[in-house]
Amino acid sequence: MKYIIGCDAHKRFSQMAVFEEQSKTLQQKRVDHKPGAIYDFLAMYPEGTPVGLESVGNWYWIVDEIEAAGCQPLMAHAAKAKVMMGNVNKTDKLDAQGLVTLLRNGTLPTVWIAPGEIRDARELPRTRMALCKIRVALKNRIHATLAKYNLHPANKTDIFAQRGCQELEEVIQKLPSETLKCVQQELELLNMVQEQILSLEKRIREQIPEKWMMQLLKTLPGVGDILSIVIACEIGSVERFPGAEYLASYAGVVPGVKGSGDKVRYGRLPKQANHYLKWAYIEAANSVSSHCNAPNWRQKHVTLLYERVRRRKGHSVAAGAVARHLAEASYWILTKKEPYRDPVRKKVLPRQG
Repeated sequence: MKYIIGCDAHKRFSQMAVFEEQSKTLQQKRVDHKPGAIYDFLAMYPEGTPVGLESVGNWYWIVDEIEAAGCQPLMAHAAKAKVMMGNVNKTDKLDAQGLVTLLRNGTLPTVWIAPGEIRDARELPRTRMALCKIRVALKNRIHATLAKYNLHPANKTDIFAQRGCQELEEVIQKLPSETLKCVQQELELLNMVQEQILSLEKRIREQIPEKWMMQLLKTLPGVGDILSIVIACEIGSVERFPGAEYLASYAGVVPGVKGSGDKVRYGRLPKQANHYLKWAYIEAANSVSSHCNAPNWRQKHVTLLYERVRRRKGHSVAAGAVARHLAEASYWILTKKEPYRDPVRKKVLPRQG
């Protein structure tokens, strides 16, 4: 007998809908989230039974138990699946039944499930990104505190760098007593976070071996050791993308578009994307923008692209254009397994007559 299972997962339980193709019957069962509970429930079904699962935040261990039971996990794109189900009302049973219906029809919109080793490796660069956000928040708060009292260090370089630290210590002494204590605590926490980031970067280089994907990605302009690791871990397998534009869309570096009749309007970069991959390409684009005046960068394609768009649209749009180019270039260099090369410029022939 063949079965199709839909799993509407929550934090503490999952609602299972089991459809038996021979008798055309549907049964519903609630499975509490205890260690091994999902495995015990699915172990009674034949090996390879498809299990449709919504992409919830705690899906890692659920997928592990589905695979351990010999079933085939299929991760649904939650937003698309909800539209395709077309349910007026929303209950756990209806959602689980809807997943079964889409599986039966062969129309379940699925997303790629990264293998366990890739999911584990991703946590290192993702944790580094979280710590970097804390570091930026602390720096911004210190800058804001200095601005409240019109205190500006004479050194215009980074005040948190080694050269500016001594001057920063002198400037903050002019703050009121309680504000001074708060800033000193923030600086102490900032140093602790910086040490954690450096320690994590060291572990990233030790635990994630440099594979051929990372070596090729480092040939992209603005991409170094850390960004190449982030991009490689988040892409996982480039074969899952039909084309370069699909990778760019997955990374969220393709602007939104609204067209009607003869009017087409391009908007901001979409929020529904792989945020980690989007961050990596935007960081690489910002690195390109900071090297524009370097002699060996002036004739690079990314520099010319950035400057051309920046003159018309500003820095943000220009950085987005460079990020899209880097995302599409990532697809081609990984597909062809060749290092990045600047695109060949087309020669513009002079007009005759």
